[in-house]
Amino acid sequence: MNQAVRSTDIPGIPLFRRGKVRDVYDLGDALLIVATDRISAFDVIMEDPIPGKGKLLTELSKFWFDKTRHIINNHIISTDPSEYPSILSPYHALLEGRSMLVKKTKPLPIECVVRGYLAGSGWKEYQHSGTICGIVLPSGLQQSQQLLEPIFTPATKAEEGHDENISLEQAIELCGKRALEAKEISLKLYGFAHEFARTRGIILADTKFEFGVDNDGCLILIDEALTPDSSRYWLEETYSIGGQQENFDKQVLRDYLETVDWNKQAPSPHLPKEIINSIEAKYQQAISILTKS
Repeated sequence: MNQAVRSTDIPGIPLFRRGKVRDVYDLGDALLIVATDRISAFDVIMEDPIPGKGKLLTELSKFWFDKTRHIINNHIISTDPSEYPSILSPYHALLEGRSMLVKKTKPLPIECVVRGYLAGSGWKEYQHSGTICGIVLPSGLQQSQQLLEPIFTPATKAEEGHDENISLEQAIELCGKRALEAKEISLKLYGFAHEFARTRGIILADTKFEFGVDNDGCLILIDEALTPDSSRYWLEETYSIGGQQENFDKQVLRDYLETVDWNKQAPSPHLPKEIINSIEAKYQQAISILTKS
């Protein structure tokens, strides 16, 4: 049984920021990203972690970072704690399998979302207005239907609460021409990952990327890459348009929380053991299928 890591503490190393899942430390000329086992739903971090989740997310991110280097460079320096600065030596057991030493960059202030199928908030908007993030789509499309071509739908990064969908024009206002570069690369990354996933019997319905500008002025891929936390994966053999699909993400958690008396504010209710095990199994299944040799 994995020992769950809900939070980390590395004395002597400044905490750069603590996100919903990742604790990020400042090493001066680099950052250390540690993926904890925290899980969130409805923008609330659950009281109960999912044992081993951080290691699974790190494994899949590394897999995709390696797979997509031909499209764009990324921020990874190393994922081997023995190659980290010596000040981190006492924490190798904690960092093994769930950490990345990465380059510092100037992150773009947008999340780069690519949607290839009509699902989630996109499906809700389409039902109401026939659009996704202001992009007009053909009439008569069904839930979970594949779009004629993937679309780029950027969003602002929210420190708290939900990210807000914005137009490409608004993204350009925030990022200049980098927004157009990010759009082009995001679509290439999605196209490659979608085709690869299909060879493994998985559909990549949508995903989000984050980019940063490195010291050489180049745009590189940062944060995580194509994990169940940042992507919507479906099992191809059970895929059928016109309804919801079998997901490899935390939908199990969301579905459970909708059945309990909870106001969707912290603190969250404690999770039954069977829900924790079911979430862990979903993540493990997706990663095993995608990364099998």
